[in-house]
Amino acid sequence: MKTIYKSSVILMAAALLLFSCKEESKKTITTQSIDFTHEGDATIFLNASDTVKTKFNIEFAETDYETQTGLMYRKGMEDNQGMLFIFPDQRMHSFYMKNTEFPLDIIYIKEDLKIASFQENAQPLNETGLSSQVPIKYVLEINGGLAQELGLSIGDSISFSRK
Repeated sequence: MKTIYKSSVILMAAALLLFSCKEESKKTITTQSIDFTHEGDATIFLNASDTVKTKFNIEFAETDYETQTGLMYRKGMEDNQGMLFIFPDQRMHSFYMKNTEFPLDIIYIKEDLKIASFQENAQPLNETGLSSQVPIKYVLEINGGLAQELGLSIGDSISFSRK
């Protein structure tokens, strides 16, 4: 009789554990949305001339955490906003859209502040690497489709300042 009682207790404990694990797995983890912080301004000029093509309010990504996180966990940006990544040296860089919920144009910029290449309309949540294709020092991320809409092209130059 004692063995049957022990078996019943063990069986009930196992069922309780199994039930509680299933309930635990149903919980979802929510991430808190991150708001844009206007830290500076960027201006894009037509092929190194003084002709301004467009201006953006920018947020900087410079630390390891900032460059790894970028625009992840955000719902979107205004069309006059962007994120400028500043790397310590000029080299090949690759970006992906993991945990990024809206399409982006990724503008790769050389050390001389001239646009070197683009990745237009990078798709949300896609983890495929998007290479700069040439060594670069800066990246400007803006809303998907804006690069074409604004007529940005390779050879255009950028300047930026902090607030």
